[in-house]
Amino acid sequence: MKTFSLLLFFILAVLVRAGAADSSVVQAKTLSSFTSEDNSRNPFWPIGWKPVAKTKEPSSHSGPDILPAAFSVTSITLDPGAHFAIINGKTMAEGQQFGLRLGNQTYQITVRAIQDGQVVLMRRDQEIIVPLRRK
Repeated sequence: MKTFSLLLFFILAVLVRAGAADSSVVQAKTLSSFTSEDNSRNPFWPIGWKPVAKTKEPSSHSGPDILPAAFSVTSITLDPGAHFAIINGKTMAEGQQFGLRLGNQTYQITVRAIQDGQVVLMRRDQEIIVPLRRK
């Protein structure tokens, strides 16, 4: 083991000395430069890339409207610090997102507000008001 360590040390010493003997300076052939016409460009975009404006999809492509009957609100808790509701058997808070599966489609739903007696849900531009189910 000592012989191996000594041999490894000797090889490293020779390599370091060989690297120190070559004192030539490496020069770049061409230097790159960048000048920005406007300072609003995101520095993480590739140079020369221009953003393309996104167009809003028509609402007909967003799918059918979801009815309030697709949800079951069984409990609402209004604490001073937070509001919670049990929606379709799961505890949800305001601002939380969840997926609603209808048939073979999954829709992204956001809990917009939890109020006394009802929950306001959002799906894209559709507002869904679901009342508390009382027995």
